[in-house]
Amino acid sequence: MNLSKNQVLSLSIVLLSFIVNGCTISNKKLPPSPEVTQEQQQKVLTPEEIHEKILTIDGHIDWPYRQFRYPDFQPNIRHQPGELDSGQWDIVRMEEGGLDAVFMAIFTVQKERNQQGHARAKAEAIKMIEITKKMVESNSEKVELALNPQDAEQLDKMGKMAIFMGMENGYPIGRDISNVKFFYDQGIRYITITHFKNNELGDSSTDEKQEWDGLSDLGEKVVKEMNRLGIMVDISHVHDDTFWDVIKLTKAPVIASHSSARSLENHPRNMSDEMLKAVKENGGVVQVCIFDTYIKKLPQTAERKKAMKTIEKEIIAFRQGKLSQAKIEALKEKYRQINEKYPKNQPTIADVVDHIDYMVKVMGINHVGIGSDLDGGGGVLGMNDVSEMPNITKELVARGYTEEDIQKIWAGNLMRVFSEVQKVAREIQNQEISGK
Repeated sequence: MNLSKNQVLSLSIVLLSFIVNGCTISNKKLPPSPEVTQEQQQKVLTPEEIHEKILTIDGHIDWPYRQFRYPDFQPNIRHQPGELDSGQWDIVRMEEGGLDAVFMAIFTVQKERNQQGHARAKAEAIKMIEITKKMVESNSEKVELALNPQDAEQLDKMGKMAIFMGMENGYPIGRDISNVKFFYDQGIRYITITHFKNNELGDSSTDEKQEWDGLSDLGEKVVKEMNRLGIMVDISHVHDDTFWDVIKLTKAPVIASHSSARSLENHPRNMSDEMLKAVKENGGVVQVCIFDTYIKKLPQTAERKKAMKTIEKEIIAFRQGKLSQAKIEALKEKYRQINEKYPKNQPTIADVVDHIDYMVKVMGINHVGIGSDLDGGGGVLGMNDVSEMPNITKELVARGYTEEDIQKIWAGNLMRVFSEVQKVAREIQNQEISGK
């Protein structure tokens, strides 16, 4: 058969296409060679590759309160880590740290427990929610508000970071249970029952004395309402008796958004082995709190204590927003010099992962997560802001945790609980509709 030059060229291209694509005339792919399969099986991802591949969620960052106190802070630009006014979270450093999602804590300082105090707290919580939503709206090319577990996965596929909201301290609820639904409608997806002091809902782990011997009558109603709506019940900060009351009452798994192991650091904010085991039985998750004194108390040098004493009043004034910009700059320089001359003795990433190891040993891999408490006092050597998040993954890999394990710790366990909480809420609401 005589073929023209163009026909020969066309036939060659077709044959080459079959060869390159590993196809037969029947359009079926040939199996890969044993050598390629073996090479693929032997490929081990680096910690950096694992961190980039998996979904990562920090269950507790206090940026909204910081922004509320310092409205001139710009969350969309990179702030130099370690500076007095740089904070520990901004969008740029969140990207640098490979953090895919975060629960922003809507935290209110507890003051008077009366109608006026509760109204003030509710107004402040609303303001912080508005601040968070405005930040998201102003940076919509990078971040988006998330309300459900699947939102985090979907936004990650879109190349965006997810911003969830939780409320730290049930104090703004006051004595009005309708506020639970109000805050749910505003986007709140977990509520920490108490903070440092007892409130109308129950006893705190760090107040001077108990008031309710656990949950109050209102607190019990609030837990039930959170179950009904699909809000995760957060038992960080609560007194042990409050914890046990919640465990007995709740129909859904609970979370401890930022709590560590009491057996490694004996602090009432941390959780005992019995509490950890109870959370496992409940199906919940405990997220390690990366706050130095809850991880490992370390002594500071006499020189550092003395130096820090000299700026103590200025730091208090700074936190209260009472310093001019010029005085803030002067304080920053003093603080920088003290840190340079007398560095703070801090726990390390290894100490943090010691807590993760311990909790995994007591509870199993399916019940441990991460809630850093950054911008709320959190931070250790090697993990002092969100840009250093990959260091946690590196330490987990070094200790033999698999990619699947690390995915569960970083996001899988929390999202599982979140999904279960919403499932329970649907069941309760369906029962109400059917009249059962």
